Amino acid sequence: MRNAVVIFTKVPKAGETKTRLTIDRGGIFTPEEAKQFYEASLLDVVDQCIASACCDVYICYNHSGDRCYLEQIIATISAPEAIKGIFPDQGGCFDAAMQYAADYILQDGGPERLADSVFIVGGDMPGLQPATIADAVKKLEELAASKKALECAKQCDRFGLGIGAAIVESADQAGGFNIIGYTCTTPFNFEEIFYNMEGGTVLDLVVQKAVEKTIPISLIEMVPDIDIPEDLGGFIPVMNTLQLAERYDPKVVAPKRTIRILREMGIESAAQVPGN
Repeated sequence: MRNAVVIFTKVPKAGETKTRLTIDRGGIFTPEEAKQFYEASLLDVVDQCIASACCDVYICYNHSGDRCYLEQIIATISAPEAIKGIFPDQGGCFDAAMQYAADYILQDGGPERLADSVFIVGGDMPGLQPATIADAVKKLEELAASKKALECAKQCDRFGLGIGAAIVESADQAGGFNIIGYTCTTPFNFEEIFYNMEGGTVLDLVVQKAVEKTIPISLIEMVPDIDIPEDLGGFIPVMNTLQLAERYDPKVVAPKRTIRILREMGIESAAQVPGN
């Protein structure tokens, strides 16, 4: 099975990326610092996806983003030639834009599809590991080969490819996901996943869709994303651990750009002293 990972991102820009980390919204960064932080994180994520060596790597950016600037920063990664394609999103709302990114790869299972499965990841989880991506691919391939996955694909008139219907995802720390993958025969879409009137969590809404269509689903390890100051505070100890673990475990890759930018800014985390 051919697999693709799409890094779903905004082009880093001051005042438009990671605004919830800025001073004006209760955070610690200036708009320019927030942009610098996100740019470092995004490039670390791109490098980790390439290093996983199990997927073709694509980047989907916001339609209004500066493609020239994106290409300029991507040129600084370890292997920019490994990027199979860069394309803008379509559709306006977040649900539609993410659906476009997935459809761009899968093409509804048609012969023009770029891969048999797609994994979508965000650019704001610098702790992402190549081994996590590889594990997601392995689990999806195993699940897609199962009897129940093949039955699901057959029931949805998508059996001709011999690929079962299946989903894998990674939960984030707020009831959402930051990695989701599914095959080209999977009857899944992002409609009303992020924008819904019921107030359900993103993770629960994915499960609801899986239940409705009897889609086999599996969970991989949690990878925290960084949206608010509390997320950043919790990530810094993880970052420090990854940097040390990299010395001893060849499967661990520390987010070097993110580490460097945070240390240049003098950002550290601290726990509240009990009783204070």
